[in-house]
Amino acid sequence: NKRIAKNTMLLYFRMILILLVTLYTSRVVLNVLGVEDFGVFNVVGGIVTMFAFLNSAMSSATQRFLSFELGKGDIESYARVFSMSINIHALIAVGVFVLAETIGLWFLNTHLVIAPERLEAANWVYQCSILGFMVTILSVPYNASIIAYERMGAFAYISILEVSLKLLIVFILQWIAYDKLKLYAILLLGVSIIIRIVYGAYCKRKLQGCRYRYIKDRKLFKTLFSYAGWNLWGNLAAVGMDQGVNILLNIFFGPVVNAARGIAYQVGSAIRLFVSNFQLAVNPQIVKRFAQKELKSMHQLICFSATSSYLLLFILGLPIFLEAEYVLKLWLGQVPEYTVLFIRLVIVIMLIDSLSGPLMTAAQA
Repeated sequence: NKRIAKNTMLLYFRMILILLVTLYTSRVVLNVLGVEDFGVFNVVGGIVTMFAFLNSAMSSATQRFLSFELGKGDIESYARVFSMSINIHALIAVGVFVLAETIGLWFLNTHLVIAPERLEAANWVYQCSILGFMVTILSVPYNASIIAYERMGAFAYISILEVSLKLLIVFILQWIAYDKLKLYAILLLGVSIIIRIVYGAYCKRKLQGCRYRYIKDRKLFKTLFSYAGWNLWGNLAAVGMDQGVNILLNIFFGPVVNAARGIAYQVGSAIRLFVSNFQLAVNPQIVKRFAQKELKSMHQLICFSATSSYLLLFILGLPIFLEAEYVLKLWLGQVPEYTVLFIRLVIVIMLIDSLSGPLMTAAQA
């Protein structure tokens, strides 16, 4: 419990810094890109995110199995799971690349509502988003290892480096006279690559069992993939609810509405960070307690996590729900139409979802 409290505080420190930087950068990026280009960036990046259901399913499996093996104290088995998960994530990255460069590219150029003069820039954003997403996929086993070992301090410091680089991007956008949308996409790709290298270096130096070695183990491969297969359904539903709606809004209403929804989800993500960081600190303990057969302790932790998550989100979300218009004008100055409505809907959705996180972790354990 002391470890959970300490890790939660470290993650909250990380979150507050991320939140401040995100609030500032969102305002500047919206002003630099303009409402239409900001909407284009959100919907085009959303197409790539649609393929995230493959990675999200495997990410949950990786975190569960790594935490489980640590709970048992079996480092050799942990090292095998780590290496096999890298093999699988490399396959997923190739699969995402093939899907994105065929179906995704066709959909972008034939079905999305984008002004013809901005289509080339949209394709630049798309290609950079694909490469950045592939880098993120390959980082999953390393991120999962840091969470399994509960080294939230490292997680926090690397995240601080990431937001600092993203803050630097905002200043570069204002200094360099180039197509802002293209430049923004290229610089974000660069940040993804740097952070991937840092995660890899930390895990190799500091964490046992985190050195990759090629292994052939059909049974382990099948176990990880079959586990991920069940998670796939939930992830498909989440993608449909999030990015599917984003694409429908673009087709029927255009990129300005995408900008409004994009801002709403940025606000929602900032609020959700308070809950997700708390649950991130608790989740490895739920899995480890199950691995150690401490079921009563696990059940108590699940109930505590679910109720605390809901109350925390309610306390933070209610003032923003009631005063969304004032908050947006204070933050952005320029507020796209429908943004207030989208923010209120997002807060309601998050309140419902907050109860399910610990229950999902327990089911996965």
